[in-house]
Amino acid sequence: MRVCVVGCGAVGSLFAANLAQLDDVEVWAYDLDRAQVDAINANGLRLIGAGDVLGLVRATTDAGELPACDLGIVATKAMHTEPAIAVTAHAFAEGAVASVQNGIGNEETLARHVRRVIRGTTFPAGKVVSPGVVQWDVKGDTTLGPFEPSPAASEEIERLADACTRAGMPTEAVTDARPAQWRKVVFNAATNPVGALTRLTHGRACERLDLRAVISGLVDEGRAVAAAQRITLDADPEEMIDHAARPDVAYDHKASMLQDVEARRPTEIDYLNGGIARFGRELGVPTPLNDAITALVKGLEDSWTLS
Repeated sequence: MRVCVVGCGAVGSLFAANLAQLDDVEVWAYDLDRAQVDAINANGLRLIGAGDVLGLVRATTDAGELPACDLGIVATKAMHTEPAIAVTAHAFAEGAVASVQNGIGNEETLARHVRRVIRGTTFPAGKVVSPGVVQWDVKGDTTLGPFEPSPAASEEIERLADACTRAGMPTEAVTDARPAQWRKVVFNAATNPVGALTRLTHGRACERLDLRAVISGLVDEGRAVAAAQRITLDADPEEMIDHAARPDVAYDHKASMLQDVEARRPTEIDYLNGGIARFGRELGVPTPLNDAITALVKGLEDSWTLS
């Protein structure tokens, strides 16, 4: 089986390096970061931290070099989904593609370019510490299911889930992946921007009662928007937030949005809080906290052009 990971940042690298441990899986990776790609081809893709893994992955910055693939995993930032799948779609003409990205709307973008799409949600997290080296901060489960308007076959979903699980990334194939996806959207929208705006790690933000109250308010709005779509979350985001705040889980983890802010990169706010607010407007569900958080983060992004 040949799998291509599109986007070799932290999350994409976790999948690529672990899948490369399997004798029956050939892993390719596509990324525009020349230094990252050159390091992977020269020395392999190394994970450190929660797992010590070295994966031999074939990486390229030239999408035209990608061979036909049975399965794809898209792990780019949400704002990069369109250009990434547009240039790599030829590799999946006969395959299925899964999104394991943050936010809402990625599957719809993939479906404009490929025929069979998998709705995916993943909780493992980390950060690139140097070209070809990724620190694995948080282990967690992944859920895969059909994207209803352009579904992959159940056999394809199960095949990818089995490979990820055997590779050390526990993954469940389900018939409805929306509860898991919205659980993570609500979790991320409640925690990521709070960390990004305060520069606090997950655990430190949760220690402040005032910030924890804001986080709970954001959770409540996200739950209401999911409920308006008749989606019942498959786990309680509040319990997950408190679990992640433990010293042995993700107390010191910097959310991806905080990492973006520190690097002055565009954030995924439009696909997290902005996405919840957009659905809320369409469904008649008020989301004033998500609207406010979206405005604050976008204002912070604008400030970078003034300094």
